[in-house]
Amino acid sequence: MQEWHVSAEVATLLIALFVAGYCVGPLLWGPLSEQYGRRPIFLLSFFGYTCMMVGSALAPNTGALLAFRFLSGTFAACPLANSGALIADVWDAGTRGKAMAIFALAPFAGPALGPIVGGYMQVAGVHWRWLFWVLTMFAGVCLVFIYFTLPETYGPIILAKKAARKREQTGDVRYYAPIERLSTTWKSRINNVLGRPFKILFTEPMLIAITLYMSFLYGCIYLLFEAFPIVFTVGHHMNAGASGLMYLPLFGGGTFAALVTLFYFNPRYQRYMAEYSPNPVPPERRLEMACIGGPMIVIAFFWFGWTSFPEISFWAPMMSASFLGCSVILIFLALMNYIVDAYLRVAASALAASTVVRSLFGAGFPLFANQMYEKLNPRWASTLLGLIALLMVPIPFVLIKFGPALRAKSKYAPTAAPR
Repeated sequence: MQEWHVSAEVATLLIALFVAGYCVGPLLWGPLSEQYGRRPIFLLSFFGYTCMMVGSALAPNTGALLAFRFLSGTFAACPLANSGALIADVWDAGTRGKAMAIFALAPFAGPALGPIVGGYMQVAGVHWRWLFWVLTMFAGVCLVFIYFTLPETYGPIILAKKAARKREQTGDVRYYAPIERLSTTWKSRINNVLGRPFKILFTEPMLIAITLYMSFLYGCIYLLFEAFPIVFTVGHHMNAGASGLMYLPLFGGGTFAALVTLFYFNPRYQRYMAEYSPNPVPPERRLEMACIGGPMIVIAFFWFGWTSFPEISFWAPMMSASFLGCSVILIFLALMNYIVDAYLRVAASALAASTVVRSLFGAGFPLFANQMYEKLNPRWASTLLGLIALLMVPIPFVLIKFGPALRAKSKYAPTAAPR
């Protein structure tokens, strides 16, 4: 803003356009991973992301930086869209909950820890381009880890490679994998890449409800990037570094929720596996965490809003973020596991559709957050968010009651109803 003399709204676009890239990316990376495998798509997308970070660091003007931010988000969307499906490839239903808990915490750590790093870099007087060089270094390290540690995990592609080896070894062309016999015209591929995620989304009431709930919460996380500075930087006169520290309880609450999942909910799910054996556990059993997290997030919004007066200690609104972090992880884990369990065969496409809509909310919320918190003040703005969250609390309860009947009618989630 200072160097290029741009408005606050244009500066906010640097967040919004990055998250808008999450809308485009999943449309490509989810279905492409089901056509060509997980490994090549992860490597391609993360290499592209690393290059876009270099582009952001070297951007000569505002337009170039905005373009690189959008492309960065497009490439960065691959882990968001495909990691749930990759986890489903590797781990069975009993272990998947542990893996998903660790995975959910990692992308949640970024929004919590990023403002601290960025804030203290600003306090130290480092040029803004160094933000992107730090991100480039981190992306490069991640790319190396992906190259050396991530094998191909998608079953149909593994079979296709095995069949190709057999043909080469024996000269017998009768060896083939089912995926090799699928239609491979460009029209069918484009339909699978761009059409399938939305076809699944718009024909599945369960997925629509889950996606709306997750999208609202995701938007609220990005909205905090604008709301926290109003409460802590303006209201409590903190510098950018100290204001960034206010996000730590968000990460702490998320960590607590992940630990509760690992040591309480996952063993409980394994008992369900024994109870329902030899049949799969109904996906509705995953929703218990969302039933707890839903009321918690309503409390968190009211707590943050009505303790945001400058004369009240900053500890009060700061600690409300712990409730927010805990509840978001509980809800996200429950709903992501539900999507994977219910739509196992097309999990990457179902998660991609959900990620696209979620990212629209994440991109849009920061654009009006500043105006909303200034016009309504933090008390009533947070109350409004709390009331919307309250309206969404019944979603997991409704799915527990009516989910089996909806799945019985579904084309994409033909899981057996619970006993």
